[in-house]
Amino acid sequence: MTMDVLAKSSNAAPYDVLRVRDDFPILGTTVYGKPLAFLDSAASAQKPRVVIDAVRHVYEAEYANIHRGVYYLSQKSTQAFEDAREKVRAFLNAASDKEIIFVRNGTEAINLVAQTYGRAFLKAGDEIILSRMEHHSNIVPWQLLRDQTGIVIRVAEIDRDGNFLLDEFEKLLSAKTKLVAITQLSNSLGTITPITAIIKKAHAAGAKVLVDGCQAVQHMRIDVQALDADFYVFTGHKLYGPSGIGVLYGKAALLNAMPPYQGGGEMIRTVTFEKTDYNDLPHKFEAGTPHIVGAIGLGVAIDYVNSIGMDAIAAHEHAILDYAWGRLEEVPGVTIIGRARDHGSLISFVMDCAHPHDIGTIVDRDGVAIRTGHHCAQPVMDFFDIAATARASFGMYTSRQDVDALIEGLHKVRKIFA
Repeated sequence: MTMDVLAKSSNAAPYDVLRVRDDFPILGTTVYGKPLAFLDSAASAQKPRVVIDAVRHVYEAEYANIHRGVYYLSQKSTQAFEDAREKVRAFLNAASDKEIIFVRNGTEAINLVAQTYGRAFLKAGDEIILSRMEHHSNIVPWQLLRDQTGIVIRVAEIDRDGNFLLDEFEKLLSAKTKLVAITQLSNSLGTITPITAIIKKAHAAGAKVLVDGCQAVQHMRIDVQALDADFYVFTGHKLYGPSGIGVLYGKAALLNAMPPYQGGGEMIRTVTFEKTDYNDLPHKFEAGTPHIVGAIGLGVAIDYVNSIGMDAIAAHEHAILDYAWGRLEEVPGVTIIGRARDHGSLISFVMDCAHPHDIGTIVDRDGVAIRTGHHCAQPVMDFFDIAATARASFGMYTSRQDVDALIEGLHKVRKIFA
């Protein structure tokens, strides 16, 4: 199996995973007396010390509300918050920082688009296309919109290996198609979708495209202008930043045309009891006091990832994925769910002798943290006629020793249940 990553320079310095691990304090802890092997980064990544220190420093020395005060601390916090926005813009290569909206997470970003763009520009009979692999957060908001407006949801299918069927997707496109909302990297199967081709075909049919990048931004370089995505969403806690902060990127023309998502402070220019004039981008969509420290922490996380290098991270995770794939296939009774040609940094699997929840419980006693369940992706579980999988997911700090600990734990599962 290979992960779709950028070409690596042959003269790049060797990746020092031990040095990277030293930057993450939690990786030095023990669980039940065993070294922690954290293999659940797809759910939420651990935080480097620089992010933890930055968050603490803001609260201890620089915290104040933003965009409102003329005093020193407010100006300091405001500048740090807007600096973080610029870091996100550069990270995604957006054309303007006005196209970067801070939200709570990727879920809120999708809901924002559904309830603003969707309600303003979609009508009964219009169609949107989702893929079989979508996370619930990219299904339920569109169902809510369907119930409100009468739009039609159509589903782009996958094959039994988890490959996205581009030809079948193209058959769904028509003059009725107004929006495609699709993951770039499946959280349940690891499939990397052919996102560039999807966007081109959708645009050719006159549809806009929202890309769920929550599982992608931490593993591969993203250029929203090159992709020509209309909307792109991600969440900070998977990118080694704080929880409670996420990002919606949208093309400025679309964001300007969309009505506000929520009302309150900051998103206004003038207010009377008769009328409110709304603020300019990006503030039109950032009502109330935002997660100031979360945004600043996300900016520091982006700095940290850039200091390691996205190409270097991708190459390391590629090697870990290949190693883990080979080790898992050595374990009797293991079936890997999702064998797409372009595969991201996670592996879902089942065992013939134990339920995934039992697998997770047993390996946890060896200090191994994996995710078990339907991964908020029940339609794809139904497709494979299973209730749940065990999922090992990797990050920039994952080591071969982490994988070895998982494999040892799986052999214990077999001893207990087989």
